[in-house]
Amino acid sequence: MLCLAFSAWAMRELPLREQIDIVRRAAYVGICLVSDPRFEPLDALRTSAAERRDLRTQLNDAGLALTAIAGHANLLESDPDLLAKNMQRIRAGLDLAADLAEPLGPPPLVTMGHGTPETYASDRLKLAERFSELAEYAQKTGGVLALEPHVGQAMDEPEKITWLMQQVGSQHFRLNLDNSHFEVMGRDMDEYLPMLVPYAVHTDLKDQRGLSPNHEFLVPGEGSFDYARYLKSLEKAGYDGYLTIEISVMVQRRADYDPSEVAGRAFRTLVQSANVAGVKLEHRGAAVGAV
Repeated sequence: MLCLAFSAWAMRELPLREQIDIVRRAAYVGICLVSDPRFEPLDALRTSAAERRDLRTQLNDAGLALTAIAGHANLLESDPDLLAKNMQRIRAGLDLAADLAEPLGPPPLVTMGHGTPETYASDRLKLAERFSELAEYAQKTGGVLALEPHVGQAMDEPEKITWLMQQVGSQHFRLNLDNSHFEVMGRDMDEYLPMLVPYAVHTDLKDQRGLSPNHEFLVPGEGSFDYARYLKSLEKAGYDGYLTIEISVMVQRRADYDPSEVAGRAFRTLVQSANVAGVKLEHRGAAVGAV
């Protein structure tokens, strides 16, 4: 069954307790947290054992699953010292995921590769080597490292993703399927979903308008994306897991941005689309305090 969750990327500067309460009140069943040195609430390299235990308690008390941890770091950093720190940060993120493990195991740690489409030919073997090394570490923790493809980066097209997955060849290196990046490149879901779902351990979902580089990411329901079709296609391709709403920085820059309002609005869009599609979507009913 598909399960509806919300990413703390939408509010990563807020205290963790407030992030969790927003997601709980909006009636989602899971949350993706963000580990990032730029934001105080959660950093895998600074969070103490006591803070990790308290966070696990907060999630349990809220009845929320931890669907993933977003811990992005550039694996194509040219400075050797900075690259070593980025690799260390990802290993620390995998340790954090292990400490916050769900009953079925650690949530996936989501990260990107970086680079550009123009550097793909020269970067792909470096990425395969570095992701292979990190997959070995993920295996030691019992966890999974999940690549997030991104428009404008070296790993942007579905064909590149399948090559990388096959090259690394590890069950501890999988995919965070954020389809919005393929949509703004003009790719059709009936083409990319069957190709990528076999590797997917988590999904991000938002709305979008236009084609790259003249595209805009939106709150679900603001664009023309057919969520009912997407849910049916995702189910047909065999995906069974979390659908996690992610709110782009493009939306967060709006003067009237309110993560609580956006969380409730996105929730209603997805629940209505699931009803139209006839797809079972686990959530916790009407949003508490929804406008």
